[in-house]
This record gives sequence, C-alpha cells and structure tokens, in this order.
Amino acid sequence: MDKKIKSDFLKGLFDGIPIFLGYLSVSFGFGIMAVSSGLSVFEAFMISLTNLTSAGQAQGVAVIAAGGTLIEMAVVQFVINIRYALMGLSLSQKLDTKFTLPHRFLAAYGITDEIFALCSTKDTPLKPNYMYGVIVISTFGWVLGTFLGGAAGTLLPANVTAALGIVLYGMFIAIIVPPSRKYKSVLFVVGIAALFSVICKYLLPFISGGFAVIISAILAAVCGALLFPQKDGENE
Repeated sequence: MDKKIKSDFLKGLFDGIPIFLGYLSVSFGFGIMAVSSGLSVFEAFMISLTNLTSAGQAQGVAVIAAGGTLIEMAVVQFVINIRYALMGLSLSQKLDTKFTLPHRFLAAYGITDEIFALCSTKDTPLKPNYMYGVIVISTFGWVLGTFLGGAAGTLLPANVTAALGIVLYGMFIAIIVPPSRKYKSVLFVVGIAALFSVICKYLLPFISGGFAVIISAILAAVCGALLFPQKDGENE
C-alpha cells in the first residue's frame, strides 16, 4: 500500500476514535432493544452492519415488531434518513479529485451525522482513504456495540436489560435538547412532533407506529417551515 494512502487511512482511523466510543455505547442500547423486540443477535448485528442510522434502525425494529408492511418500512426510512442525502450533497463540495464515482458510492454508505460533522470541519479536500478510515472504525464501534448489547439482552435479567435499553433514547434526547434551548423554532418543531405523536398514540390508535412517525415528522416540519421561514442569506 502506498505510504500516502496508508497515512490517510490511519489518520481517518485516529480521528474516528471518538465516534467509535460514542457508537459503542449507544448501539449497545440498540442491540438490547432489537433482541427484546424478538430479533436474534445475528439479525440485530446484520441490521447495524447494513444500516448506519440510529433513528432509522430504532423505528425499523419498531415496524418489524408491530408487523408493519414493506411500504410502511420504506416510507419510514425515507422520511427519517432523507437528511443523509443533504449531507452527501454538502460533503460533495469538499471532496478531493481522487473521489471518483465508485469511491463516492462506497463513502455514501458511511455518511452519518457524526461522520458528516467530523468531515465538515476539515479545511483540506477529503480524500477517499481518509473517509474510509473514519467509516471503518465508526462502523466497527456501531456493529460491536450492537452485538454486545444483543448478547447481553439474552443473558442479563429482564429488569437490567430494560434499564440499559433507554441508552438509545437518551442519545436522541441529547441530540434535540441543545438546539431546542438555543432556537425557539427547533423547540417548537420538537414540541409539535411530540404532540402529534401523542395524538396518534391515544386518539388515533388505528394508525401504526411507523406511519405515526411519518405523519408527526411531516406535519411538524410543515408547521416549522410556515411559522419560522428561513430568510434569504441566512446560514443558521
């Protein structure tokens, strides 16, 4: 392997260590949740290996556990994960000329919120092997945590696994609290989404969990766009 290529890959591995540690702990909760929903450890492992999306995986397992349809699953994943397409478009402006089309397809697999945030901070053009290093170690942390959590879910007492299972939801709360405190628009959208979710749960019980997520997300986004439109030239 060329020394420069090896150096870029190792730098990606090193820079991705914090993501690895974060994913290891969060995916542990996903593994427990997946097994408690009726999936095997291997099935949970394969879901994490083929889908690097915490919210998408959590809702996907919920759809599976509820016996949802493939159409419901597809729409849920589209609504939850459409942001990755926008992240990919943003990162495309920072790619090195060595990023040929095959490299773009491979790197697209590993675009997550955290990897996007890390790569966006780089002042120099992103090289394929650097991104591969970040993606490899981050994916390893996510998959390893899922396996350990799934295995623990089959061995630990039910009350312990139930307590550990809230780790994933704790991550979601940690994501929305800081921007909600800073921007009233975000707080409003979060509150509206929660309100619609409660309405679907208790007043419209015939709506499945997957479609409840879709409806809540779309309605909250529409309300936020109408009441808090972004002015031309704003970067926030």
